[in-house]
Amino acid sequence: MEPTTTEVRLRRMKFRAWHRGTREADYMIGGFFDHNHAGWGEAEMALFELLIDEDDVEIMAWALGTEPVPVRYAGAMMTAMQKLDYVDIP
Repeated sequence: MEPTTTEVRLRRMKFRAWHRGTREADYMIGGFFDHNHAGWGEAEMALFELLIDEDDVEIMAWALGTEPVPVRYAGAMMTAMQKLDYVDIP
């Protein structure tokens, strides 16, 4: 059985979320994806796809609150990312 378009997109997002280039970014962005993606609709998936096109340093700065969040990412997803309660470091 062929995977659906949504399944393919989610696999791609998961890979990109967990293969950022640094362990810290992998945990922050990949952990966020794992913890939250199941409840996402089309709008959230599209926003996350845009977000993961950004540089790790910027995403982490927005999540940590050291840089202001751009208007295009401000909202529920970034608020959830800023909680950092999803990071499980083995």
